Amino acid sequence: MGRVTERRRVVRIRNGGAGIRPDTLVAEEPLEIRLNGKPLAITMRTPGDDFALAVGFLVSEGVLAAASDVQAVTYCEGATEDGSNTYNVVNVQLAAGVPVPDITLERNVYTTSSCGLCGKASLDAVRTATRFPGIADDPVRIPAEVLCALPDRLRAAQKVFDRTGGLHAAGLFTAQGELLDLREDVGRHNAVDKIVGRAFQAGRLPLTGAVLLVSGRASFELVQKAVMAGIPVLAAVSAPSSLAVDLALESGMTLVGFLRGPDMNIYAGEERITL
Repeated sequence: MGRVTERRRVVRIRNGGAGIRPDTLVAEEPLEIRLNGKPLAITMRTPGDDFALAVGFLVSEGVLAAASDVQAVTYCEGATEDGSNTYNVVNVQLAAGVPVPDITLERNVYTTSSCGLCGKASLDAVRTATRFPGIADDPVRIPAEVLCALPDRLRAAQKVFDRTGGLHAAGLFTAQGELLDLREDVGRHNAVDKIVGRAFQAGRLPLTGAVLLVSGRASFELVQKAVMAGIPVLAAVSAPSSLAVDLALESGMTLVGFLRGPDMNIYAGEERITL
């Protein structure tokens, strides 16, 4: 647990000279998520906030909507042949009466860009499955100058990135620019799941009036996760995909890309950004 970084030997070349030194790398390990004891999915992640990641993932799958849906979240003992615990297997036990979806290890569902669905089918599936369909009616407004300041605030709060340079980040902000939560991970989708999962555990879903900022690009999967959590504004420092824009428009979300310095592109929901 808590294996966020690891040390490795590296040959460092600077100005034509070589030297041997230790280097700090971000840790990456598999996490198997089980639902009621049944294997559901495996994701490569940075250890830490594993319970939040697991329940956040299930929020994005449309399985969970409120903290009362969960009876317990535990690490699975005896995860290896010798019976030791790797802390790489998490089981989410649903509360009595919560329906168990028909989800397999192949994840043959709407949530991933690799699931075989595309275009209109993917958009319809997310719209049908979301527990918080009121994003289009969210009245939040955010001044452009506040939005432009968020990447620097996100970067300043990234503790592990400073040591490794190898992590994505997701930050949850208020419309006034206050940082509510920040998570780092080797996968940006995992960082978002951790943000959503922590909000779920605190009973704060839907995240009405919130702004989610992600490092890197805005994929369909990240927009989908924001929609499923009821987040009205998603901003990214890089480009969105075409399907991500379609989903933002379909759901009434504000989607901003290329948020760098004073510049940005608004792909959907421009009425929420005030100049």
